[in-house]
Amino acid sequence: MSEPLVVLVTGASGGVGRGIALACAAAGWQVWIGARRERESSAVAREVDAAGGQGRFVPLDVGDAGSVARAVDAILDRDGGLDGVVHNATSHLSPRPVRLAETPVAELRDHFAVSVRGAWLLARASFPHLRARRGSLLLLTSEAGFEGKARLAPYAAVKGMQRGLARALAREWGPAGVRVNCLAPLAASPAMQAAFQHDPSMAGRVLGRNPLGRLGDPVLDVGAAARFLLSRDAAYVTGHTLMVDGGSCPVT
Repeated sequence: MSEPLVVLVTGASGGVGRGIALACAAAGWQVWIGARRERESSAVAREVDAAGGQGRFVPLDVGDAGSVARAVDAILDRDGGLDGVVHNATSHLSPRPVRLAETPVAELRDHFAVSVRGAWLLARASFPHLRARRGSLLLLTSEAGFEGKARLAPYAAVKGMQRGLARALAREWGPAGVRVNCLAPLAASPAMQAAFQHDPSMAGRVLGRNPLGRLGDPVLDVGAAARFLLSRDAAYVTGHTLMVDGGSCPVT
């Protein structure tokens, strides 16, 4: 039986990140919950323990280079290595619809800091350790990064950038045995609920184009797919974006 993997999941204090953490727990993995909210994150870590894994909280602000470095060092000090990194954290502004002409530069900076700068810093800090274990990096993107979303231009822009970064890193890191993929989910989450509240007509539009007619479960649907991409079962999959959206997005 293979050793359990050691994975870091950012933004896992709730929503999709929590779902991924719990799906990894079901495989018996060691799951680090990297987030700023200690109380909520520690609660998820306890859920990971109850689900069959080993959960631990590590303070992490993905937009801060020092915070990222300290989080990776803490994982190495405790577990001796790192097999996978999942960058799920997004700006708290992500679900807020806004017209491009009315978007302050500060909001653009916040989106970029979390989604793109955060991915860059995590990649840079984790690469030597992922290389040592032939591990993988997984970025959580969105169908918005494929087809765009009216009044969500900042979010769509950074999600498209994440896909470009993942493809570039897949080519650069492939010879070192490190895989890099994206996952684009459509799931029931606090962020989705907030988006529906901001735009009451959104729920009808989202589910109206979904062949399966429902939002995905963060654990059973999205989490299971993320676990596959992190696992050795996906050892020959890199540079790919897996759509886990019930068939909603026509562009793949």
